[in-house]
Amino acid sequence: MPNHNSTDRRAQIGGTHARSAHLRTMSDNHKYAYLVGTRPNFIKMAPVVDAMRALRPFAEHLLIHTGQHYDDSMSRVFFEELNLPRPDFFLEVGSGSHAFQTAAALTRIESALIETHADVLVIPGDVNSTLAGALAATKVGVSVIHLESGLRSRDRSMPEEINRIVADQVADLCLVHSWSAVENLAAEGIEGDRVRMVGNTMIDSLVRHLPSAERSQIADHLGVEKGHYLLVTLHRPSLVESQDLALVVAVLEDLAEDIPVIFPVHPRTREALDRREIGGRLTLTPPLPYLDFLSLEAHARAVVTDSGGVQEETTFLRVPCLTLRDNTERPVTVTSGTNQIIGSGPDGLRDIWARLESVQRPEEQPEGWDGMAGPRAAAAIVEFNEAFSDTR
Repeated sequence: MPNHNSTDRRAQIGGTHARSAHLRTMSDNHKYAYLVGTRPNFIKMAPVVDAMRALRPFAEHLLIHTGQHYDDSMSRVFFEELNLPRPDFFLEVGSGSHAFQTAAALTRIESALIETHADVLVIPGDVNSTLAGALAATKVGVSVIHLESGLRSRDRSMPEEINRIVADQVADLCLVHSWSAVENLAAEGIEGDRVRMVGNTMIDSLVRHLPSAERSQIADHLGVEKGHYLLVTLHRPSLVESQDLALVVAVLEDLAEDIPVIFPVHPRTREALDRREIGGRLTLTPPLPYLDFLSLEAHARAVVTDSGGVQEETTFLRVPCLTLRDNTERPVTVTSGTNQIIGSGPDGLRDIWARLESVQRPEEQPEGWDGMAGPRAAAAIVEFNEAFSDTR
């Protein structure tokens, strides 16, 4: 595994940012396409699109939304709050099996790329839209840049793990948010100029919008006191489509006798809860706008989740996070943050108060989680594209 001392790390992170001033003076007639499909994608991609438009104001920037998350609560409101431009393509993939979503997104992304003659496609995350974008762009000769590369849970039963591995293998440039991701890629033979450490763009969105989130009245609206409630998010099929869901909710309902439990419910989870008629003592809400959710997250006594993005946000916010999974592809949130992996069933929740007493809050944030990852990613994208263009 590569050995990164602190000087080398600062040089790589700072070097990309320093080059952006030079890159900003250069013209660009290339077409940059950005793919999103789910709400975490929007949060991660918004800082990159903003930085790319500033760095290359005369280039063509195209936003492709697959529609994997398609209703207003999961999509439109996020575009508005994050100031993302209106999508140039809305592919209306919708819900369905993994095969259906991936196949539908693959054919529609391919058509969009051929129609626009895009030079580069930036794909974030690890959802089915990510995999489809990687494959579609590769097949039509469009450069693939994978934002948030190198994350590994070591659990190939997770569909997201397969999506990550395939996307990284075909990507021309892998942009990573932590040094463990660099090491994961190196172990798979992906290293050198194909990998750039830029930091975490999700934290850019958090830093930018936290002041607005602090003005949210959502806690008052829900009748809870800041610092005195649990916030819950559960959406992964491995949990919500299993018998464990009822057992987990039963423990949460017991906890709700001592402290309010706020549970914004993903549509998939809502269907499972309604089918089983569970969750009577919990404060259930629809999926919340980004600013309202961020406000609740920042002031929670603790967060219970199975979301990777929430693990990262709570790490930056220094809010205790209990992750209802057996593993995480984001180990930095455990080693440098407030996250604890407590298993996918209900047992880890039963001693929640003892767990919260043991939470450590490191003073320093993970490297590159500083609100400037978007500009570093943009500089790396432009530098790669111009170097690649010279060889065409």
